[in-house]
Amino acid sequence: MTRPLSAYRVVELGTLPAGAYAARLFADFGAEVIKVEPPGGDPARTFPPMIDAKTSGWFAYLNYGKKSVTSDAVDLDALLGGAQVLIDSTGLDHSAHPHLVAVDLSWFGKSGPYRDFKATDAMCRALAGFVQLIGPAEGPPLTLPDYQSAIMGGLATFIPAMAALIGGRSRTWEVSVHEATVALAEYQAIEGWATGPQKRWGFNRFTPTYPMGVYRCKQGWIGITIVTPAQWKSFCDLMGMPELGRDPDHVMGGERLARADALEARFIPRFLDRTAEEWFALGLELRLPFAIVPDMAQVLSWPVFRGRKAIVPITIGDQTIEAPGSPFHLTATPANFGGRVPDLGEHNALCRPERSEGPDAPSKGVLWSEREVLRAAQDDRRPLTGLRIIDLSMGWAGPICTRNLADLGADVIKIEACGYPDWWRGVDNRIETVTQRLYEKSHRFNIMNRGKRAITLDLTVPEGVALAKALVKGADAVIENYSAEVLRKFGLDYPELAKVNPSLVMVSMAAFGSTGPWKETRAYGSTLEQGSGLPSVAGRPDDPPMMNHLAFGDAVGGLNACSAMLIALLHRKRTGQSQFIDLSQVQCMLPFAAAWAIEQSATGRITPRAGNRHPLYRPHGVFPSSGIDKWIFVAATDDAMWKALAQVIGWRGPRTTEEEIERAVAAWTCRRSADDAMEILQRAGVVAGVVRHPVELIDDPHLKARGFWQWIERAYVGRHPQPSPPYRESDSPVTVTTPAATLGQYNEEVLTGVLGLSKSEIERLRREGVIGTEALPPAQRKARAMTG
Repeated sequence: MTRPLSAYRVVELGTLPAGAYAARLFADFGAEVIKVEPPGGDPARTFPPMIDAKTSGWFAYLNYGKKSVTSDAVDLDALLGGAQVLIDSTGLDHSAHPHLVAVDLSWFGKSGPYRDFKATDAMCRALAGFVQLIGPAEGPPLTLPDYQSAIMGGLATFIPAMAALIGGRSRTWEVSVHEATVALAEYQAIEGWATGPQKRWGFNRFTPTYPMGVYRCKQGWIGITIVTPAQWKSFCDLMGMPELGRDPDHVMGGERLARADALEARFIPRFLDRTAEEWFALGLELRLPFAIVPDMAQVLSWPVFRGRKAIVPITIGDQTIEAPGSPFHLTATPANFGGRVPDLGEHNALCRPERSEGPDAPSKGVLWSEREVLRAAQDDRRPLTGLRIIDLSMGWAGPICTRNLADLGADVIKIEACGYPDWWRGVDNRIETVTQRLYEKSHRFNIMNRGKRAITLDLTVPEGVALAKALVKGADAVIENYSAEVLRKFGLDYPELAKVNPSLVMVSMAAFGSTGPWKETRAYGSTLEQGSGLPSVAGRPDDPPMMNHLAFGDAVGGLNACSAMLIALLHRKRTGQSQFIDLSQVQCMLPFAAAWAIEQSATGRITPRAGNRHPLYRPHGVFPSSGIDKWIFVAATDDAMWKALAQVIGWRGPRTTEEEIERAVAAWTCRRSADDAMEILQRAGVVAGVVRHPVELIDDPHLKARGFWQWIERAYVGRHPQPSPPYRESDSPVTVTTPAATLGQYNEEVLTGVLGLSKSEIERLRREGVIGTEALPPAQRKARAMTG
């Protein structure tokens, strides 16, 4: 099978793991990826977890399927001359190759006060607002040691590079791993800006949803997420406390969270009555968002993953281990099933400047002529201009996918219904929510849905379905994140829509995919993290499995959906082939746990949990600073950095007892503000970063200097901040110009301009309730649901 990216050569320079992951995504779909390593090898080759004396599981995961050359043995200029894509974290001047789609990748970007900061994965997450709300209420905040920002930065690199290939012209992007990681905190940042900062509630507790956490069962652990009033009622009935499900003081999550201790005293003992598998089965039956929380051995063995070929073989030397594979489940052009990890410099003599060997070798030379390159330099259109995407998604995951597509120039038409608006407008159906239009004041909805044309269609009636199909007929792609069977019931699933548009690309985003026994699993972003096993490796040795985010899986699922759709769209551009992308959002979370899964596969165990400590760096952790609940992350990653840290804090003892070193660091940091301590330590060359609260990101000096927050006006909320994409083509970010639409705001523009309906037809649709601009009151919603 010819892979969809087999026409491309990608050159990877530098040692940032985010760059390695982005390049690996290209390799998954057939691109010839040439990894240029320093003569001594990528430092990741010796990064934990080590699966034998000389093999890193993390390096293996980032680099299988690539070719390795060393910088002292190849003609880099000639390699770039025959390449189409460059992923570079070295700062190379590549202006001599204007034909390239190039991504200049760094921790913090090319400008701003953090530009030259020393960083680690955990430090980057601390500065990005990802750490402060996790862990015990009394502190310190807790974070995983590695691997998380690398995946986010890799996705943020892959997306604009793919968009440029679709746009058919050379471009140079700048990508900040820090800003890519902010995508996981921007929702909490905007909510804090609007309503005040959230607090750290303790293990597995998060504003504004409750209960949401991981609980011990008779055997195993169960993850639960209860959001809506109806879910709370069903949960209380299941747990034998029906009176609480009908208590008016417990309708919404915030009200329940304030009474969490008393509520948990009621339901936690009940979980011990059954196994996690039994509770999960009951959750499926009642359509409650439950998930079994697996350990790494279960991740590797579960039929729900193995049946989708989510676990793949990786060959390292003469041994084969297992690891999570590509999460992009393209059904017509699937990813490579695993691959081989290259030895250092293995391909020095095999990588020819203009063409490499193999049946899917890239075409000789560049994709664009000199004339096309010169013309492209004068073309300021965004790369996806001309594409139309129909967005049937709601919440966070689907909308962040289409937000990126809109930021890159696509025309996104978002379809809601007056009876069923996007649930991120709010799930509170009390009458005052509707009469006061509180659903128009949701800031989290507003940051996810900018740049889109939103319309309303009642998909429970034939005319609404017919209009949706008419829009799909002229579109390039569709995305949806309903439960697996919802669109099939409406006649809007892929087989039906492909009849309308034979070249359609469609992404579906069920929690465990659209097939298998768990396809009907109800899920939120928290459910996806729970189901991935990531909580089992987080926290301190005696802690329960620890969730690392309010809704980790939502943003991750959306960015993976965007990446997968771009591969399919590029393939369709070259071949005309339609494609269904059967995304499992839980599978999209597996890369974050990949290093532990590989360690489990290779050794039969994983390194014990150690809280904020690191298996390689000492010290490595979160330390108190002056002020209430203010913290700073500090790490010494090599001997020179340790000496600098010791000099700053006045340490004169040996680098032996970790507890004593941590006490000395804490004694120094607690006398200073977190920002002052960060500046002092960074000037000395030590990794240090403030553990930012998400709301503090709005005024973060680095993000402000880079223009990351863009302020725009919108009806009902006025002037408000919008986060920029983590990729940009100039010193300024990609401009945000259009705010999120009010409900049905673009009904007439789309139905007239795209479908050619007359004003009288639109008025009739409005009278009959097929379209509208106001959410239905609760009684009308119930009546509509019963008749539908």
